[in-house]
Amino acid sequence: MSKTRPPAVAGSFYPAGADELGRSVATMLAAAQPGHAARLPKALIVPHAGYIYSGPVAASAYARLAPLAGRIRRVVLLGPVHRVPVRGLALPSVNAFATPLGDIPLDDAAMSAITDLPQVSVSDAVHAQEHSLEVHLPFLQSVLGDFRLLPLAVGDATPAEVAGVLERVWGGEETLIVISSDLSHFLPYAEAARTDAESVKHIIGLQPELSHAQACGATPVNGLLNFAARHGLEAELLDLRNSGDTAGDRSRVVGYAAVAFYESGKQTSDSDEQGDTLLAVARNAIATRLGSRGVEFTLHDWLHAPAATFVTLTQQGSLRGCIGSLEPVRPLLEDVTANAIAAATRDFRFPPLQAGELDRTHIEVSLLSDCVAMEYDSEQQAVAQLRPGIDGVVLQYEQARSTFLPQVWESLPRVEDFLAALKQKAGLPGDFWHADVRLSRYTVNKWKEAEAARV
Repeated sequence: MSKTRPPAVAGSFYPAGADELGRSVATMLAAAQPGHAARLPKALIVPHAGYIYSGPVAASAYARLAPLAGRIRRVVLLGPVHRVPVRGLALPSVNAFATPLGDIPLDDAAMSAITDLPQVSVSDAVHAQEHSLEVHLPFLQSVLGDFRLLPLAVGDATPAEVAGVLERVWGGEETLIVISSDLSHFLPYAEAARTDAESVKHIIGLQPELSHAQACGATPVNGLLNFAARHGLEAELLDLRNSGDTAGDRSRVVGYAAVAFYESGKQTSDSDEQGDTLLAVARNAIATRLGSRGVEFTLHDWLHAPAATFVTLTQQGSLRGCIGSLEPVRPLLEDVTANAIAAATRDFRFPPLQAGELDRTHIEVSLLSDCVAMEYDSEQQAVAQLRPGIDGVVLQYEQARSTFLPQVWESLPRVEDFLAALKQKAGLPGDFWHADVRLSRYTVNKWKEAEAARV
């Protein structure tokens, strides 16, 4: 029989209503303004207090995951126990964890892969009221969409025992590791700032020496640092504040840090190579169609896999054409080639591009994830689920259909304005709503030619 762990701290650590919770998380993620990070994290250390205290710091980490939506299929989440002691690391026996935003299925295969380890046990009592894992779930749901969860409550364990579990479940780009921990507790503001700064030095230096006075999640943190030091990971501090900076007085504060860990730049080089190739494919297609000299590119095997893309053309920052696909029905090479030519010659909003314009035209290629249908009972629920800056959205009502790429959030940052404009693009009134309106969402990886490259 399927069993689900219900939320234990909804209404205290974070809002209990789905609409309010969705808006709260979306607001914090938007305020984090991650920019265009060169590297994508493999692991994170993120705080776990109530959202009014540590939420903005947590958002600075989770905002970095936007490009990984659709690629991360499993989250390994480790947090310290606060209520029920346990020897080692405890798994639950349930099949899913619930939040007001919906249920998250557990990763049965990953759980089975570690149950033979002597430091791993099963205890629903440990998980029942534990907040150190739960508070991260709405952020992960909002940023990643669909994924499977491996939740581990960490008690009396050594760094080597934690690292041994990470060895089993580290995986590839489909797996994200999240370590839940706050820093110092209830020190005066100035003393806390000094203490937390020293703790962060140990974390960035991959030194698994933190005490529980420095971090309540010192055990899982030290385990990650043990693993990171042996496997050559690099750490980056994303944010460091305390409750005196976010909410609350400064006489007794709790410290919070967000730290990202990277696998020696591997994701950067892979992403850069893919982006450079796709931009070259698009430019070559347009140049060849216009009778200009094409550009060379390497014909990688991955170009033959089905994919959906959009190609966007701009001149001096203004749109000059944009055409794309929503479904992966043809090989990536063919899709980019066809969409590039269509953006240059068949976007009805603009005259066909002329050969003389090509040198001052900048190309952007967006690679889409799968579209996922959203579930809601009202427009208000749909609005609460949308993730500004992250979601590309498809709207369909009867024969009317339209889409906006995530890039459109830059000019329409309010969800209500974004959705109204999407309706108008489909030929519907901006205030239109009907029970049969269907919304789907996707994310993109995008690459754009440098402005200096075309002037």
